Amino acid sequence: MTIEQRREKLESLGRFLSQFKRQGIEKNESLPHNDPYFEILKEKIESAVHHNGWFSLENVLFSLEQWSGALTSDNLQKWLSGYDFSEVEPKTVGIIMAGNIPLVGFHDFISVLVSGHRVLVKQSSNDKLLLPVIADYLKAVAPEWQNKIELLPDSTDGASKMTNFDAVIATGSNNTARYFEYYFSGKPSIIRKNRNSVAVLTGNETSEELLALAEDIFRYYGLGCRNVSKLYVPKNYDFNAFFEAVYPWNPIINQAKYANNYDYNKAVYLMSQFKLLENGFLILKEDKSLNSPIATLFYETYEDMDALQQELDSRKEEIQCVVGKHVVENEVSFGQTQHPQLWDYADDVDTLAFLSQKV
Repeated sequence: MTIEQRREKLESLGRFLSQFKRQGIEKNESLPHNDPYFEILKEKIESAVHHNGWFSLENVLFSLEQWSGALTSDNLQKWLSGYDFSEVEPKTVGIIMAGNIPLVGFHDFISVLVSGHRVLVKQSSNDKLLLPVIADYLKAVAPEWQNKIELLPDSTDGASKMTNFDAVIATGSNNTARYFEYYFSGKPSIIRKNRNSVAVLTGNETSEELLALAEDIFRYYGLGCRNVSKLYVPKNYDFNAFFEAVYPWNPIINQAKYANNYDYNKAVYLMSQFKLLENGFLILKEDKSLNSPIATLFYETYEDMDALQQELDSRKEEIQCVVGKHVVENEVSFGQTQHPQLWDYADDVDTLAFLSQKV
């Protein structure tokens, strides 16, 4: 297939996924190859919610919404326009996916396909139900991809089960990354480690902006690398406006796994006599770390914006997104961390450049 044809197939996928929205799942009879994949994906969405307690129906459908919105003709044209795949020699690229949020490795998956390579996928056992249906749909709309997509059987060890590949993209923790770097040392690779996102507040934010920030904090229960896990606030910052603005997210405490984490972390902090702020569903703790536990948000105060920029620059290898409004370089607007564009690459590593030049 030409790059134009591959782009069109992904656009078709975007239209297919547009049937699955938080407002309701509604079948579009006019879409090609919609049967039986619509019914199968609908069933797998329900199964995914039961399979993984963190995959609420709201969050699974939110993920599908984001992908249907990303895979439009204009977005795909903009994403692909800066690359030349004409000299790409098709290779097999292995992908080891994380399972923290629904379809978290999907960008790597479509990047390999659209660049002309064959994709070999090791899914996480936590997120193994949605991608097979989407892969089968793509094979239906693009028979040329029948032999270009392989999903490995479920296992606990992705690396040891993956053979006969030419390059790899692997996502995991800092600990697993060290293992990946050793195991894949002889192959071209992208190895992703732990990253967290932060927000910089000035005290001048509106209630609407703080409510938008709540989306960055609470979406996917804070499990994604693009979720804000820490606030930088000016010295003597008054958190009352923040707590009032994020209160509409209070039903999150009704999710049992989230509530268990909230209760556990609160008990541990109180027994350790840490000073806390909390509102019944979110704990705020002053801490220099970036990676806060579930239901907890770390914060740190600053006095000088230039010094804060230097601090953020020094920790850029640990940070995925910086949220703010006209305060620091390369910031993401409030409420937008979970709406990345196709060209917003994880860890700022250009996946398509890797696939077109190094594989």
